[in-house]
Order: sequence, then structure tokens, then C-alpha cells
Amino acid sequence: MRHGWPIALVGGPVLLPAETAIAASAASDRMLIGAARAETLKLANQREAAVPHAPVLVRGAEPFDLAAARAMADPALDLATPLKGPFRAEPIDWREGAAAALELARIAGILPAFMVDPIEAGEAQPFAPADLAALADQGSLVIATRAHLPVAAGEDAEILAFRSADDMREHVALVFGKPVSDRAPLVRLHSECLTGDVLGSLKCDCGPQLDAALEAASAEGRKGGWGVVLYLRQEGRGIGLVNKLRAYRLQDQGHDTIDANRRLGLPDEARDFPVAARMLDLLGARAVRLMTNNPAKVTALEAAGVRVAERVPHRLPDNPHNTRYLATKRDRAGHLLP
Repeated sequence: MRHGWPIALVGGPVLLPAETAIAASAASDRMLIGAARAETLKLANQREAAVPHAPVLVRGAEPFDLAAARAMADPALDLATPLKGPFRAEPIDWREGAAAALELARIAGILPAFMVDPIEAGEAQPFAPADLAALADQGSLVIATRAHLPVAAGEDAEILAFRSADDMREHVALVFGKPVSDRAPLVRLHSECLTGDVLGSLKCDCGPQLDAALEAASAEGRKGGWGVVLYLRQEGRGIGLVNKLRAYRLQDQGHDTIDANRRLGLPDEARDFPVAARMLDLLGARAVRLMTNNPAKVTALEAAGVRVAERVPHRLPDNPHNTRYLATKRDRAGHLLP
């Protein structure tokens, strides 16, 4: 999908990803999009709209070419291309495959929008909905290598890299102190944030959270325990860097962080917690003291098989640029913030 190739759903049609398609002459009279995007276009019913990334099949009055398909796919382009339609929603006889395709697009980090059975799409690659289960299986994740890595928070840190044959992303863990079997480590799950961690963005609190987590994990090691920071390559809470920046653009138009994701047809929480659980298992951490303000993260990690012995608050000051972002996390996502 990242290369723009079409897929042939087993038991369904050929789907061409609207964002990355390289078939310049492709055209189709139907598109598959997420319910949140369809709701913006007044095409989703109330039940569908309740699940923002549920599949909706749309037929246009005229065939979609690539330019029209991309305008249809990306709500950040609505102000530049305001006139769309008329469209109508149609029943989907291959709903399982449609849902799998939208999830596959999320994993690929592209917009969840496809041209359906397009002409001149190119050779399609077969894909069965059941294939998603293989992508979700974390059993192949292993420790690829480990090394001593002195960092500002602690000179005795060890870094471990984790790799899976089924995933191009390589996750890492920083471990401070020596693992103690009878003592639950202090653990922070930190999802990659290029803009916050590296560029110092003030729109979120990710950079300060990472720095504070490293300091806290290091302090735990100095006290005779052990601390772990998992750095998970799940940018934008799992939607990818490009889609996160699209969400930023929608935030500039007045939408909060949750509504921005949903207007893109993406879930507002798409992180893969079984990856974190597998990493902790490989580190020998069966129970953890989890640094988080998000009770849902506790629930998700426990559902993945890790016992959370304690939730440790991880609060940091806001700034004028992220006040609304933090308020949204508190008021709409249930984070325990003042």
C-alpha cells in the first residue's frame, strides 16, 4: 500500500489506495472510506458514525479520478476543494474485508480511503482479511541486540533493540538498574513523537514527558530497583507521522485532537499495546509500576497480559500551546489531569 499498489480482497473487490496510488489513469465510480469522513460528507448514518473508522461505501455521480479520490480522502483539503458530490452510500456485501482494508491502511500510515474496482489500477496483490491476524501476532518480536548507553539521565543505562520479521519498525527499551525479580520495575510506555521528542514542539507534552520518564527510571535504578522506558515506534498514537501532521492541520482549522483524527477516518487511539507487553516479557517484567495519567493505558496493558501493580502519576506543567490538547485528553479521553 505504501508503494501505491492495489490489493485484491479475497471475497471482495480490488482496492486501490487513494493517497499513494501510482496508476495515473485509474478511475472508479465507488470509493471506500471511514465513517467519520463519510459523516463529514453527510453520508454516514448514526450507527456508522458512532464508530469513526467503520467502512462506508460511496458512489459518486461521476467516476473518481485520482485527483478527485485524494480530495475525497483527505479532509485537510476540504477548504481548497469545497465542492464535492453528489454522493450516496451503498450497502457493503464484503464488510469484513472492508474493515480489514481500512485497518491495513492505518498500519501502513496512509489515509483510509480506496478506489473500488478501478479501471487501469495495475496488478493487484491478494489480501485476505484473516491475514491481519498475522500482523497482530507479536510472538516473532525478539531482542535484536543490546548495549551500554550512557545518557543524560543516567550513565549506566542499557539500551535494547527489538525487531520482528513482520514489522519494519524497531522499538527500543532503556533499562536503568539491575532487574530484580521480586520488585516491579517503574515503567513508562512512550510512543514516538518526532515533533515533540526531537524538534521540541510545544503542541504536545511528549518531549518533557520523555525527559521526566528517563529521569524517574534512572532514579529508580539508583535506589536499588530498576526502571524501564519503552520507546515505541507508534507515532501519533498509532496513526503515523504524516497522518499526525494532517491532524495538526485540522487542529489549525479549529478541531481538537480527537475530532481531527476522526475526521481523517482514523481511531484516536491506535497504539499496539501487545508490542509493549511482549517487550516487557522479554525483559522479565511480569508486573510493573506504570507511569501514566491514562487509566485506559493501564487497562490495555493488563489486557495484553501485564499486571499493573501500581499506576504512578506522570504530570507536567502545560504551556500556552498545549493547554487545549491537555484539556481534551482530560475531558474527552479520561486522563487524570488537574
